[in-house]
Amino acid sequence: MRVFCSRFASPLLAALAYSQLAFGANTTNDEPVLLLSEDSDFHFQLLAGLAESVNGGADIGPILGAAKDLKAGSFESFHQRFYALANDTKAAAEDPENSYDPVNVRDTWFSAATYFRMADFYLHGNWSNPLIKSLWVEQTAAFDQGLAALPIPGERIRIPATNSNFTVEAIWYAASTSNGKNSKLPTLVIGNGYDAAQEDSYHTFVVPALARGWNCITYEGPGQPTVRRNQEKGFIPDWENVVTPVVDWLLSKQKHNVDKKQLVLLGNSMGGYLAARAAAFEPRFSALILDGGVWDIYSAYTGQLPDELLSLFESGNSAAFDETINNLLDGDDMPTSLRWGVEQGLWTFHTHSPFDFLTQTKQFRLKDVVEKIKMPVFVADAEFEGFFPGQAEQVKEALGDKATLHTFTGVAGYHCQIGAPQEMARTMFAWLGKTLSKTKTCQRSSHHYKC
Repeated sequence: MRVFCSRFASPLLAALAYSQLAFGANTTNDEPVLLLSEDSDFHFQLLAGLAESVNGGADIGPILGAAKDLKAGSFESFHQRFYALANDTKAAAEDPENSYDPVNVRDTWFSAATYFRMADFYLHGNWSNPLIKSLWVEQTAAFDQGLAALPIPGERIRIPATNSNFTVEAIWYAASTSNGKNSKLPTLVIGNGYDAAQEDSYHTFVVPALARGWNCITYEGPGQPTVRRNQEKGFIPDWENVVTPVVDWLLSKQKHNVDKKQLVLLGNSMGGYLAARAAAFEPRFSALILDGGVWDIYSAYTGQLPDELLSLFESGNSAAFDETINNLLDGDDMPTSLRWGVEQGLWTFHTHSPFDFLTQTKQFRLKDVVEKIKMPVFVADAEFEGFFPGQAEQVKEALGDKATLHTFTGVAGYHCQIGAPQEMARTMFAWLGKTLSKTKTCQRSSHHYKC
């Protein structure tokens, strides 16, 4: 990791840079893989892009080529390099000679979509930037071309949230039914967290699930990419209002061949809180996967604030706190992970006030509802977890025997196993196979399992 603090005249800025408010990817000096950038946050995002190549969402050489020309800390250079790559890949996808092969069509358009998402990643500090919406239009159109070229085309759906003022944006993926059209198949409901799109979930979770005969539905709620852009909705803590409508939709559609006794919810990154919260109020799930475990979002942020800034926040002086943070953001020497983390938080929680952003996160804590979670839970932890360190263990302890804690180490030890999706998939589906086989022999009620 780069050492930024020596360049800062402000002691507060130096303290913030050291604490890495926005949770840099891996804040140790012992990186498990070859660094792709001297900027640790760029390294993490480049590794995430490379990981999409495992399941048809990118190519390795183009991402490494873009990485070669990045200027550490320059959000504009990251945007420009991946915007150029996205447009080059889009042009290749539009080449008539490409259209004769559906695999060419699918992989090229999916890659273009990935590069458009990467071009957007660091742009959310200026809400009026038209690229925030135009790049998303591009990525969505490109991804939809890939969806249409799947052996069983994916289907975008919009599900009104009951008694809520938003609509869930989702994508349905049907698995092949080798035993006839009336076969009932296990189904995975997949949600992300702070920044990733549901299109990313296709390459991380959906492809390996389809290969194992699982249906999938990915979704986005308030604060997440499409809902935040199209509906101007920031994150809400009561995530059951997002997930329960998805379950209702799944089980009301007989044509979807959903086995209601093998319905599994997965939450990725901050989605580890969101999914756990939803599962506390949604007993129709047979199992829950948290990648990773998130106990308290507020404490994760404030636990890394310098004492003087935390004291200022806790004093309730919102004007002074906002002025201090905004002055830091206006500087040129902010670490990438700090700048991005604050800007992304303001954008996804739909507020221009850092004080309000942190205040909102107080509502995102699992301890208030954890006792209501009754199904088996897989909790993933990571050796180099830099976003919610130590929280997976807290989740496991609170859940007791209902939970299995698995710590990924070494090259799979980044947050959410970035760069090692095959290891995550192998581990997750091995646990699901064992767990669902066991629960089939259990007597299920609407509240709990008894074996």
